[in-house]
Amino acid sequence: MTLWDCVGTAVAALRRNALRSVLTTLGIVIGVASVIIMVAVGSGARQQVEQQISTLGSNTLMVFPGSSRVGGRQAGAGTDLPLSEEDMAAIAGRVPEVVAITGSIGAAVPVIFGNTNWTTTLTGVHADYLAVRDWPLVLGRPFSPAEVRSAAKVAILGKTPVDKLFGGTSPLGGRIRIRKVPFTVVGVLEAKGQSMMGRDQDDVVLVPITTARSRIIGRNSVVPDQVGTISVKFEPEADLSAARADIEKLLRRRRNIPAGGEDDFFVRNLADFIRARTATQNTMGLLLGATAAISLLVGGIGIMNIMLVSVTERTREIGLRMAVGAKRREILLQFLVEAVTLSCVGGAIGLFLGCAIAIAVAVLADWPVVIGASSVVIAILAASLVGTIFGYFPARRAAQLKPIEALRFE
Repeated sequence: MTLWDCVGTAVAALRRNALRSVLTTLGIVIGVASVIIMVAVGSGARQQVEQQISTLGSNTLMVFPGSSRVGGRQAGAGTDLPLSEEDMAAIAGRVPEVVAITGSIGAAVPVIFGNTNWTTTLTGVHADYLAVRDWPLVLGRPFSPAEVRSAAKVAILGKTPVDKLFGGTSPLGGRIRIRKVPFTVVGVLEAKGQSMMGRDQDDVVLVPITTARSRIIGRNSVVPDQVGTISVKFEPEADLSAARADIEKLLRRRRNIPAGGEDDFFVRNLADFIRARTATQNTMGLLLGATAAISLLVGGIGIMNIMLVSVTERTREIGLRMAVGAKRREILLQFLVEAVTLSCVGGAIGLFLGCAIAIAVAVLADWPVVIGASSVVIAILAASLVGTIFGYFPARRAAQLKPIEALRFE
């Protein structure tokens, strides 16, 4: 008997007891569907994390002013002594492996072009801002260091204000007004989409930080050359933990913080923060994995049980096959193929169901999912493995039957 003969016999046996076969495969269906959903959700979460990290810039640390204390009450993050141009220059000059550095200060402002206006986020930045954020331009050029030093009235627009103000026309060379101050558009940013917080990263207008301080936002009365948040990009092989310690040590000395005193600034690796936010998605993946394992175990036990029943029901058939020359390994192969076929049918149903649920989750819950070839292969292998493992014992029992006793069985 060939393998294809065994498959044909297995399909015929399953069709004779179609309802029983379907009920037997429910555990496999649920298990395989859980595997598909788990892999799809996990892959989607990892992909989203990488995308979010890339929007912040790779190998980047961010330095924020701390929270001030007034009358024993915290005033909130960013309210303490602002960071200055000198702080930024000290980090660039004294911390090893710095590739690029920029400050950024922002405010919500109305932007006007012709008879159209749009309220967006204005961000004052240094010349290295695009390099730090790994944010390429689709049109135009970045700011030059000379434009930053001279507080030039030039602007780079994100995709959203370009769409709102210019429609389908090119914004390059266009004259916009920000709080009655005229600016010339010199560049357009590549679209980045939403952040994990749901904020539209493309709804932004970049101007030189010196221009923002002198023309739009205003100077701080205590630190006139404030730079808001400092973003520092390091070499790809740099140790960010050591770099963070170097920055903290430098700023504590510059800001005269005594030993044991509380820092009035924060140094953060936002990539770690984003990875921490995916813990719930990873937990969900683990729960789905546990569900899949339990369901596959239950499904495997169900297959073993129904195959034992099948062996008992077909004992005389087995004896007759042996009597006309069937070998024990052929009987073993026949029932093993039947178990694997039953398991694979359940796997195919579970594969379809899992993909459907994953797509529904992506559409209805706006959850990132990725259904790749690996998840399909994992599902098929899992179903086949369960059928093989749990079908072996009934198949072996059938193969060990003695022909004469099998023929006498009632």
